[in-house]
Amino acid sequence: MEASELWVGFVGAGRMAGGLVRGLLQAGKVPASNILASAPSDKNLDAWQAATPLPVPGQELGCRTTHCNLEVVHRSTLVFLATKPHILPGVLEEIRPAVGSHHIVVSLVAGVTIQTLQRLLPPWTKVLRIMPNLPCVVQAGAMVFSRGSNAGDEEAALLKSLLSSCGLCEEVPESYIDIHTGLSGSGVAYVYLFAEALAEGAVKMGMPGALASRIAAQTLLGAAKMLLETGEHPAKLRGDVCTPGGTTIYALHQLEKGALRATVMDAVEAATNRACDMAKD
Repeated sequence: MEASELWVGFVGAGRMAGGLVRGLLQAGKVPASNILASAPSDKNLDAWQAATPLPVPGQELGCRTTHCNLEVVHRSTLVFLATKPHILPGVLEEIRPAVGSHHIVVSLVAGVTIQTLQRLLPPWTKVLRIMPNLPCVVQAGAMVFSRGSNAGDEEAALLKSLLSSCGLCEEVPESYIDIHTGLSGSGVAYVYLFAEALAEGAVKMGMPGALASRIAAQTLLGAAKMLLETGEHPAKLRGDVCTPGGTTIYALHQLEKGALRATVMDAVEAATNRACDMAKD
């Protein structure tokens, strides 16, 4: 299906949904005139409305908006569910009569399984579930998705093609989605904490805070880019930085004494378990 022929709807217009739309627009995947978003109030919709054809962060997206969820379904083929988890059951009850066999329904809602979505929607519905992370807002996200029993290769390929404009997008078994939440969804916060600590260490040693923050951010960006582009194991790249008796091995010794690796592993485990618990609530 050509981008100009695809009509995309968003039930819910929060920041994560806006980030995905920004990626679609900047990559030319779907024209703004083919995107319709709904929300109960104008608070979130204002940023989606008409402005520039090539949006940047902080500018409006140039999409159409409505307060009616049913209108989104009626006028879209690909429908993203982007509500709060506790609101979703009521929304699905509302839109269920309008969902046809031609619709593709993609949920961004945390903690709601494909089984639940399929139970609350008509039995023929093509359902997929995706879990993005915050850097999707700047088209550098990490996303995983899974498909329901009625979604085939065509639907999976379409979703992956569209969302690759927002970052890495991989199809996985649904059981991996909670792990992704612990690794990448919550993991962004771990990285921010580490970046903050790096910069504060430099401030302690006499560097101005703004400069230290920029260098810390660039250091993380460069390290991540090397991981992705070389395909090397992190341990190999870490070893490449160390020289006998040099600064890095002394620093790493301190990190090991502070149990950095074990603590981060515990954090991923804790966030994953919490994601699993939320799915049961």
